[in-house]
Amino acid sequence: MVAWNNLDTLASYEKLTKTSPVNLVEVMSGEGGAARVKKYSTPMAAGLTYHYAAKAVDDDTLQALTDLAKEAQLADKFKELYNGAVINTGENRLVLHQLTRGQLGDKVQADGVDKRAFYVAQQEKIAQFANDVHAGKIINASGEKFTTVVQIGIGGSDLGPRAMYLALENWAKKNNTFKMEAKFISNVDPDDAAAVLNSVDVAHALFVLVSKSGTTLETLTNESFVKDALKNAGLNPSDHMVAVTSETSPLAKSDDYLAAFFMDDYIGGRYSSTSAVGGAVLSLAFGPEVFAQFLDGAAEEDRLSTNENVLENAAMLDALIGVYERNVLGYPSTAVLPYSQALSRFPAHLQQLDMESNGKSVNRFGEPVDYPTGPVIFGEPGTNGQHSFYQLLHQGTDIVPLQFVGFKNSQIGTDVDIQGSTSQQKLCANVAAQIVAFACGKADDNRNKNFEGGRPSSIIIGEQLNPQALGALLAHFENKVMFQGFLWNVNSFDQEGVQLGKVLAKRVLAHETDGALKEFSDLLNI
Repeated sequence: MVAWNNLDTLASYEKLTKTSPVNLVEVMSGEGGAARVKKYSTPMAAGLTYHYAAKAVDDDTLQALTDLAKEAQLADKFKELYNGAVINTGENRLVLHQLTRGQLGDKVQADGVDKRAFYVAQQEKIAQFANDVHAGKIINASGEKFTTVVQIGIGGSDLGPRAMYLALENWAKKNNTFKMEAKFISNVDPDDAAAVLNSVDVAHALFVLVSKSGTTLETLTNESFVKDALKNAGLNPSDHMVAVTSETSPLAKSDDYLAAFFMDDYIGGRYSSTSAVGGAVLSLAFGPEVFAQFLDGAAEEDRLSTNENVLENAAMLDALIGVYERNVLGYPSTAVLPYSQALSRFPAHLQQLDMESNGKSVNRFGEPVDYPTGPVIFGEPGTNGQHSFYQLLHQGTDIVPLQFVGFKNSQIGTDVDIQGSTSQQKLCANVAAQIVAFACGKADDNRNKNFEGGRPSSIIIGEQLNPQALGALLAHFENKVMFQGFLWNVNSFDQEGVQLGKVLAKRVLAHETDGALKEFSDLLNI
């Protein structure tokens, strides 16, 4: 029987708080550091490896974390999730995003259907539609092929798919799988939609409207903006639009769309990149085969995440170390630092994934918790970040745990040798140097040039960022966030924090305001 208990009630957590802190400067210096790097790593899917030698842990800490994972029943709770238990207690829903890429356990029935079969059917429907678009079977009014796909969505309907598209764009061009350029409209700010529309030929653009409910204010506003642009160009909007929505939404059977692809209430927006939300735009952009490879990488990482052995389960281990840093060492934030320009929007996606999931101050039963939960997540690609906020990371008053991601080879496969090394070698040299610099520091009598070190980091390393590796990377972080939510005993799958502002905004637009809300509305000429 699975028991849902607060972190601070677990005996193993109490023992974890009493473990001796690890002095990173000492253990990462000299030959001891070399031995740690060889020892502390865990294989992931798609040829990736999670390295945590530069984290402030040792064998005693890892044993305490293993005991915590067992007492918190992390593996059992994951099994409950993928076998169809009601894990989203806030909304009384199942949590099924893993089913979009594979079946880990029992057949899951909901709404009278086999949900794995439902998701596969949507993927097949998207694949056929994308193939027909690429083959010129679905064309514009002039009988010409669509050349651009534009996704209209916000939050999880934008951040994940946009990050995944950017991650694979150059890879697809290099590997001759690039089919259509993709653009994204998300912000209700009219300048966002206008900028995208000004950059595309609307006559050859296919628009994907993503709204599970069919009522998302920002998305429907941007849809109207796009429809006006199409009408002004003498085009019929219904010939240029498809919908990704739920079967019960007003968009599902509307004549305003060429096709509708379905999602459901069991997949939250921030977990939806492997559903139709990401599937439509990525299949149109790169082809269904590439999207299938992406799903395969995620499915493989999901399988590894079921392992009860903490030291062989990278997502669970990453989660446990993160909770140790947050709750025992007291670090309030985490920086995500991909040394890959293709992952330029990946930190933004992880920011939503993590902070919307675990930014909670009550547990699964609505009771206040007395310990910190989700950290602040931020980040940018290296080496750009080195010339920006790394100053604070190295010498600031707060210690910020770091999550690096790096690849041995570039996506383009070609490079230039300058001053005895290639661009890719320079990139990799920088990430290796940063890990050691953060951990070991550098003593200097000039305090302005003194680096105390002791700044923990981990790194995920792969051969090349390709669809399978991207899928594995995505699933790793989704599962990490899930495991941390289990440990904190919060519901990682609802997001009530986004609702209050929406309600007040509707009051403003209806001119039903008073007090401070009215004054701010007046200041903004609403």
